[in-house]
Amino acid sequence: MIIRPWQPEVPPLILALGAVPVFVDTQRPRYTPDVSSIRAAVTPRTRAIIIHSPNNPTGAVYNRTTLHNIGELAIELRIWIISDECYSSFVFTGFHRHESIVTVHPGVRSRTIIVNPRSKCLAMARFRLGYLAASAPIARAVGKLQSRAGTTPSPAVQEAALYHLKVTEGHVERETYNWLVSARDIGLHILSDLRDVAPPRADGAFFFYLDLNRLASALQADGRIGATNDIARRLLKETNVGCVAGDTFGDVNGLRLSFGSPPEAVAIGLKRIVQALNSLRLEEP
Repeated sequence: MIIRPWQPEVPPLILALGAVPVFVDTQRPRYTPDVSSIRAAVTPRTRAIIIHSPNNPTGAVYNRTTLHNIGELAIELRIWIISDECYSSFVFTGFHRHESIVTVHPGVRSRTIIVNPRSKCLAMARFRLGYLAASAPIARAVGKLQSRAGTTPSPAVQEAALYHLKVTEGHVERETYNWLVSARDIGLHILSDLRDVAPPRADGAFFFYLDLNRLASALQADGRIGATNDIARRLLKETNVGCVAGDTFGDVNGLRLSFGSPPEAVAIGLKRIVQALNSLRLEEP
């Protein structure tokens, strides 16, 4: 079971394992799942649910109530929880602290698999260095699989992570967090000038996720733009700023913008995006 919007690589991995992905939609504007919707999607063949908080692409952070209710459901229906916590270092609301489902609901520890690519928080996301935490039988099975894997993190990446853990006392992680806070604050201020698009929340991770439903519907009615894919292509052409259309994540109305760049670069790009999106409704069909 996958909560939508989802990461595009997840469904193919599930299919490759011989399983069937089942999608559950989130609720706007927070993009968090309703547990009753999850329950309605469960069948006797359901084996696991993947949760991803803080979330990519939406930036949503699941609150304690949502996490606790998912845990209760998993216990009741005897399904596994796969918790992707790769953006756990980047929470910008509440107490600015990530809460894992196993701390909110300790009763689900025995049926939860935590995946945490720590390379995200060290600003080396593409190097795929992280850990998995699970019960001993699961961990042993994963170890057997990993021992036959064709690729592993390079020695340089492993040395960098060890240096971070042993020497820097979290300096890189704190520095990354601080400039993301700055970029987020600047970005939210700029995006508040959008006219036909509600400002995003960006509670966690480093993404602004725009709901273009109202704007796209108006443009489709004019016959000028058919989908958010068209808007993303137009923005790239007119502003030289790359963004990702929600179709990539199973959401025809979404648009993902990253603020994982230096704050000054984020400001330049988002000002162009706002100007371009606001101008779309001013044009004659």
